[in-house]
Amino acid sequence: MIRYELAGPDLSEVRFAISPLNELTLSLRALRDPGRFPLHLPWLRTVAAAELDRETLLALTNDRLWTPDFLNPRPRNPLARLDDELEVVAATPPDRVRADLAAVHFETDPPVALSGSPRVVLRRVLTALRDYWDACFEPHWQRMRAVLEADIVHRGRTIVHAGMAAMFGDISPRVTFADDVLAIRLTTSKVDYRRTTAGVGLTLVPTLFSRNPSTPISPEEPPVIFYPARGLGTLWTTDRPRAPHALRDLIGETRSGLLTLLEAPASSTELAVRLGVTPTAVNQHLRAMRAAGLLTSARHGRSVLYLRSDLGDRLLDAVNPDAVN
Repeated sequence: MIRYELAGPDLSEVRFAISPLNELTLSLRALRDPGRFPLHLPWLRTVAAAELDRETLLALTNDRLWTPDFLNPRPRNPLARLDDELEVVAATPPDRVRADLAAVHFETDPPVALSGSPRVVLRRVLTALRDYWDACFEPHWQRMRAVLEADIVHRGRTIVHAGMAAMFGDISPRVTFADDVLAIRLTTSKVDYRRTTAGVGLTLVPTLFSRNPSTPISPEEPPVIFYPARGLGTLWTTDRPRAPHALRDLIGETRSGLLTLLEAPASSTELAVRLGVTPTAVNQHLRAMRAAGLLTSARHGRSVLYLRSDLGDRLLDAVNPDAVN
């Protein structure tokens, strides 16, 4: 059990962030045990065909699917760049590299791929991760990031409408919040500590490669919670939702599909992939629907996320009462 004592009654130090490096590192869990991540199987098939240093990559996890803390640094800004994060990792002191790898492989001897001086191992790890990113993440990152950004928008709306405690409770049944203490129940009893967030804050990082919330292994690390993002089921699928016939007759096939999909925030890029149409066409429809009051939009980083408005809910409810909760 990890307990973070949140500083300040207004919880102003709680922030969200997206980290390319953390996605890259946490995805090693899926490489090691694909059966635990069935929703990623379409992507894992492409990974299987890539030329990678799999020996080194797989050595960065253990049977518990832990990863070294130095490869999961707390993002320094809400939309971190991979190159900046890799620079932070490259500056990791040798003693820290050695200790974090030993903490992951505490039950066995370190794998052969991690043998050698910490500086040599670190260079090998960074090269393997960069090649892995270029082959398996870069082509899909825009789509992945859109799902992560949509999750953050959803959490923000929950805070506004229901409060911080409701937002924490919605992350996972393993996360509870009471008396300014945030408790995270992990899948292992090997990690157990309590620390304050005073002076450093708490960062919440949605990820596509975690079934349960996780935290750094060491209490010396800044408070971070990596938690499963909403919308993962939409990531690798292309679908054309069947809107009610009356709605399709009224506003057309594509716009009715958009209205049906946008019960949760999504970007035009994500919507284009899911509907199988071009981003340009989707943007034209989204602008027209927003102008008509059927959608709302909010900017997050470089993306604009769209969501069905109250008017859109009422329209969909009028033609299909079972479509809106």
